[in-house]
Amino acid sequence: MLSIMNLIPCIKQCLLAFSLCLFTITFSSTFASAQKRVVLTEEEQVQEAVSKEVDELFKSSDFLKKKNKKFSSVKGYMVVDIAVVQNGKLSSFFKVDSDIKNIDFIEYAADIVMKHKFEFKLPKQQRYKIRQTINIE
Repeated sequence: MLSIMNLIPCIKQCLLAFSLCLFTITFSSTFASAQKRVVLTEEEQVQEAVSKEVDELFKSSDFLKKKNKKFSSVKGYMVVDIAVVQNGKLSSFFKVDSDIKNIDFIEYAADIVMKHKFEFKLPKQQRYKIRQTINIE
């Protein structure tokens, strides 16, 4: 026969599990709302945001570390057309002009930008093509 004293540890465990679930749900929803990206509707805003993020990307310590290790002699500029789509991802990266001739580096730079997810979104069915100059020092 079960007594009340035998049920107390079980009740404590249930309350602890419930509290943990409640905390997880609260934390997850707070984190998700903090992660929402702003929707940009004007081309000038998109151009500014893309320029800022691409510049930061090519000045990041991760990029510079790999560039200095594998492509230390590469210096110059690349003019590229970047097409950004609704979810903040790139749909294309096209080199328009460059004084950098190292094809492996250009492919590496394109891969970095193509994998980047921008900190903004665009309205549904919206796409912008941005011309960007990337300076490599």
